[in-house]
This record gives sequence, C-alpha cells and structure tokens, in this order.
Amino acid sequence: MATHSSSTVAPPVRGKKFFSVVEANRALPYVRRVVTDIRQSYRDALTLQHKMQFPMPEQSVRDLDAQYDRVMEKLNTYVDELAQVGVELKDYEVGLIDFPAQHDGREVCLCWKLDEQDITTWHELEAGFAGRQSVAGLHPCDDHK
Repeated sequence: MATHSSSTVAPPVRGKKFFSVVEANRALPYVRRVVTDIRQSYRDALTLQHKMQFPMPEQSVRDLDAQYDRVMEKLNTYVDELAQVGVELKDYEVGLIDFPAQHDGREVCLCWKLDEQDITTWHELEAGFAGRQSVAGLHPCDDHK
C-alpha cells in the first residue's frame, strides 16, 4: 500500500505507513487472522506460565519451559508481522490494534479490536481507547482512496 499525502497534511514520518479508513479496512482480513493467532498464543503462554509455577508431578519443568519458549517465539513472530503491515498491537488479550492515520495535519490512530467487523473509530495519539470517536467525524480528505 502506498503512502498518500496532500498539501494540507503534514508530510509522513519517513518509512511510516499512514492508513486511510478504506486502506485499513482492506488490511483487516489479514490483520484479523494474525490478531486471532496472537490472542491464542498469548493465552497459551499464560497457561504455560501457570503450569510452570505450579507443575503437576508428572510434568517436566524443562519441557514446559521449552514449550513456553516456542510459544513466545511464535507470538513475537506474529507481532512482527503486524509491525510489517504498519499497525501497532495495543492489547494481546482484547486484540486491540491502532492503524496510524492523519487528520487535520496531525497523526491520529484508527482504532480496531478483534470483535469489530470494520474500522469505525479513531482517537488522538494521547487519548487512547477511551477517547475513541466515530470515523464519520474524519474529513473526507483524510480518507485517501
């Protein structure tokens, strides 16, 4: 996906991808699959941590530790895949993702979580999830097609 800019928008940070709502929604099928894998791997890691803290007599702590290392490696690979797309994972359990975007010449985040069908909200960088607003409030020039 190409980076877009206009004369009213500050130039993008070198190497940083900014998404329009349309572009973010196009990326969702792939992002959704990766985030689903992340959430499962995260849950597996938590389960293994618990088993390592309270091992059953028949469980080898060494084997549990090796399983944990493999799960964490897989989890890190998934997070790297999201970074390559240009999005940021904000919450492993919820599957919360920020897509960098621009609005009124400043960087904002298009916000999505795993149980949502499409990108419907955005927030200021510092506002986070609690500051989510409808994408209907974004200016049309911010949604590059």
